[in-house]
Amino acid sequence: MTAAHAVPDVHAARLASVREDLSKKKLDALLVQNRADQYWLTGFTGEDGFVILSHKHVVLLTDGRFDETADREAPWARKVIRQKRTADETVRELKRMKIGRLGFEPSHMSVLAFGELKKLAKSSRLVAASGIIRTRRLIKDAREVTLIRNAIHAAEEAFRRVRHDIRPGMTEREVAAKLIYEMHVLGASEPAFGPIVAAGPNASLPHYEAGNRRISRGEPVLIDWGARVNWYVSDLTRVIWLDSIPPKSREILDVVRAAHDRAIAVIRPGVSAAAVDNAARAYIRKSGYGKQFRHSVGHGIGLDVHEGPGLRKTNKDPLKAGMVVTIEPGIYLPGVGGARIESDVLVTERGCEILSTLPLV
Repeated sequence: MTAAHAVPDVHAARLASVREDLSKKKLDALLVQNRADQYWLTGFTGEDGFVILSHKHVVLLTDGRFDETADREAPWARKVIRQKRTADETVRELKRMKIGRLGFEPSHMSVLAFGELKKLAKSSRLVAASGIIRTRRLIKDAREVTLIRNAIHAAEEAFRRVRHDIRPGMTEREVAAKLIYEMHVLGASEPAFGPIVAAGPNASLPHYEAGNRRISRGEPVLIDWGARVNWYVSDLTRVIWLDSIPPKSREILDVVRAAHDRAIAVIRPGVSAAAVDNAARAYIRKSGYGKQFRHSVGHGIGLDVHEGPGLRKTNKDPLKAGMVVTIEPGIYLPGVGGARIESDVLVTERGCEILSTLPLV
């Protein structure tokens, strides 16, 4: 993955905000292992690294392959080149920094790594500190929104180019490969995820992997794809037909589109994530397809394809300005196919803005 140029003021503000959280949680330092979190916090893009953030210092531990990368991308961090892939250097730095209470993300540390660190770092107390950076990442600044817009543009333009080339007899994998190629040409470092191209009855499988089925006239082709540009991603879904749309397919597509619009209509600061899900779910249920809507209505996007907030019926957390979410209701009929429409939406101070621009159908 390529990165946008690091911005000193941005990273200084992020470091300060996380240090505020350390104080609130009475932690001496935070061990950052997740690559996206490291990038958000410091600008470092290397594939191998740990960050130790204390109240006064930022220490980046990496290996010799990323020596120059660290100097270029995270000059505000003190660099430590690890000679071997063990916890020894990490423990040495913790002792040097006199770290007592060390926060860590349980979901980003293996049981083996935890055991090794706990055994060696006897002078530090390991404290589970879930979600410190993940929570900070929920709200995107103007620069992040611009990067997401760029990722949306690359994905949408790739779709426009590929849509004109789709013909009967092409396989799902061929379409997926063309999408990936065009996204690369348009500036993406990689697809945000492996594109879902589901033809005919395969469209009833929400997370289907593109296979060798050949596309035929008169059946749906569900395409779920996204681009990663400068680390930030897009996530979109559309359904196409190569001929006229059969009545049943038209019916469920119309229901999905109406549910999509109803969910977006309620998005604004203060509204709960559950309320957004319910706006779509209630309409689909009223239309007789409640049991065929088998996932939440959406999720956050940013550095990860799936991040907070989760727009599900159990999440009572309020939306806040600066969040970027997907809205993707769907109906899935086994043996027949399915329909899903997905847009990327920014929560604004007064409501929301649909960032994606492709026609819904």
